[in-house]
Amino acid sequence: MATEKIVPTDRELHNIELNNPDVIELTRQAEESDAADRLLTVRQALIKYKKAVFWAMFLSTSLIMEGYDFVIITSFYGQSQFINRFGVADAATGVKSIPASWQSGLSNSSVVGQLAGLLVNAYTQDRFGCRPTMMFFMCWMMVMIFIPVFAPSLPILAWGEAMCGVSWGVFQTLSTTYACEVVPTVLRPYVTAYVCMCWGAGILLSSGVVRAVASVDGDLGWRLPFALQWIWPIPLFIGAYFAPESPWNAVRRGQFDIARKSLLRLHQDTPEKEREVDATLAYIRHTTELEKAETANASFLECFKGQNLRRTEINCVVWAAQILCGNALLGFSVVFLEAAGFSELQAFDVNISLSACYIIGGIICWLIFPHLGRATIYMGGMAFMFVCLMVIGGLGWVDSKSAQMAIGVLFVVSTLCNMITVGPACYPIVAETPSGRLRYKTIVIGRFVYNLTGIVNNIITPRMISATAWNWGAKAGFFYAGTNLLCNIWCWFRLPETKDRTFGEIDLLFENRVPARKFKSTKVEQFALQADIKVKSESAGGQAEHVERFA
Repeated sequence: MATEKIVPTDRELHNIELNNPDVIELTRQAEESDAADRLLTVRQALIKYKKAVFWAMFLSTSLIMEGYDFVIITSFYGQSQFINRFGVADAATGVKSIPASWQSGLSNSSVVGQLAGLLVNAYTQDRFGCRPTMMFFMCWMMVMIFIPVFAPSLPILAWGEAMCGVSWGVFQTLSTTYACEVVPTVLRPYVTAYVCMCWGAGILLSSGVVRAVASVDGDLGWRLPFALQWIWPIPLFIGAYFAPESPWNAVRRGQFDIARKSLLRLHQDTPEKEREVDATLAYIRHTTELEKAETANASFLECFKGQNLRRTEINCVVWAAQILCGNALLGFSVVFLEAAGFSELQAFDVNISLSACYIIGGIICWLIFPHLGRATIYMGGMAFMFVCLMVIGGLGWVDSKSAQMAIGVLFVVSTLCNMITVGPACYPIVAETPSGRLRYKTIVIGRFVYNLTGIVNNIITPRMISATAWNWGAKAGFFYAGTNLLCNIWCWFRLPETKDRTFGEIDLLFENRVPARKFKSTKVEQFALQADIKVKSESAGGQAEHVERFA
């Protein structure tokens, strides 16, 4: 297959004064920085950028809180203390349970709050930067935790979940964008995949806490897990205060001094540190200038124009597929397993195993990233999960202890596969595919679609599983096998491979409308500015336009 070659177009460069000596020097330094980082191995990059990796991973820890609450609230639907406090007795049997409508309402309340948080973050991160945004919403979180801890009724609990959800919506996109912007290309998949591991760590922690309080009598059994959320905001607030600002964010806001100070803090101390920082800053400015030519005064509307629409589509579907691939059942794992025949404590025990898959899977994915592309990992994982879901659905027709055990095992295997492939691979994809100036907005839109998909999931999944509603039980696996297949078909035709591509190269590939299947093989020369550039000049007769070749 012939390899195509892409260089910047006139349209991308028309706002850059290429005959300016300062711009020529900026471009030369940018090319030097890009070439140097491409030569780094993962080990060398970890040594050189260990400070950047530390801060990226530290701020990503904020997502532990979201993952923690994600399973806490859904696990309570099968917890006897919570059911005794808030459950509704069945008219025929007198047995209490949380109605499917309230299960949907409680799960969706935090999602609605997250939608508001996503919109707020799209403005505040562009306007004030990453650090101030993180600190403000850590304070918000500290105050709002009081509501679910002392909630006297389900409506107040739902309101508290919504208020806490605002901060989680901010952390969802802030952590991903910050992580991908402070490290070089070779480390980007690792720090963004760690974001997913933090989310999984929160799920594992919540599963362990819910299991630990299973024998605690009274309201303390459900209040204590909520109260433990106060552990996180204060240390994370302090960490955000001392963290360096994202240099990309600072450059986009025109604060070059702050960007340079951040780069000095993020780089390892070496004799060449000053020169390397200047080269890296030049690269960021060069890429930002190219993006400005396409997205000057960018708004949300720009995300739906031209090739940015394609990038927004990718972000939305990749986010939504996180739920539609079958991962939706994990959020209701305790109720799902109980519906499949497990006892309450057995369901909690299996739930801990499922949650541990987030950590184990993330580590395994780190080992796979150097060898396979993001799209390959993503699509391969979905294909394997499709098979697991079909088998789980089929076992829903079998009423035996061995079938129940097989469902539990397949649930664990499918979850582990998800956390080796689809879960971690999603984060570098959604971080890399948007243009720089629209990155926050594009990820916000994608995550907004993810949360809307989550709302639909939270409405229909409890009804699929609940014995008092549709009563599908394990047969719900068939439904998500179908949505999994549809998403994977889309991926084959529309999901590009961004492995080992810089932000600037990805911009050029999209701008030149390279098909998804050719992203991997197309050669890109980001700094080949020898194209014919139209330059306006004054003449005695008025405005004249001619072509200069920039060498």
